[in-house]
Amino acid sequence: MTTSAAPVTIRPLEAADWPAVWPILRTTFQAGDTYSFAPDSTEAEIHRAWVELPATTFVACGVGGEIVGTYFIKPNQTGLGAHVCNCGYVVAPAAQRLGVASLMCEHSQQQAVAMGFRAMQFNLVVASNVRAVRLWQHLGFAVVGTLPGAFRHRTLGYVDAHVMFKTLVA
Repeated sequence: MTTSAAPVTIRPLEAADWPAVWPILRTTFQAGDTYSFAPDSTEAEIHRAWVELPATTFVACGVGGEIVGTYFIKPNQTGLGAHVCNCGYVVAPAAQRLGVASLMCEHSQQQAVAMGFRAMQFNLVVASNVRAVRLWQHLGFAVVGTLPGAFRHRTLGYVDAHVMFKTLVA
């Protein structure tokens, strides 16, 4: 399924996309302010976590076909908790504040339902990432818990992280 809302198209990640996806992920993770991946994670470690382990991974492409974002979907837990999915989203720095994260999140919710998931949970939304918290709330996610000092922010030190949740199927 491809979704497009000019000028972004979202499609499944292809192997040939990785050379464009990796620098976007590396830049985000090296910043040490939004994801728990170690800033010095290797390309192989991130490929495994972002592409190999998830159920599926998507890319968001701009008008010229350039990759401006990526996200994955995977079960949040195994077995009796596998009906709740988890997603991760990263937008290229040049495409931030253009609605790409919102489009990817909306797309991921549709995909999740099509894949049989009944809910979506974000396990570690860094509380100091106010833009993300506000966006996920705008898209219907609720903060269902706050983990005090659970994230070691590269510049702020230990900050809180939220668990956010949204039911997708009644």
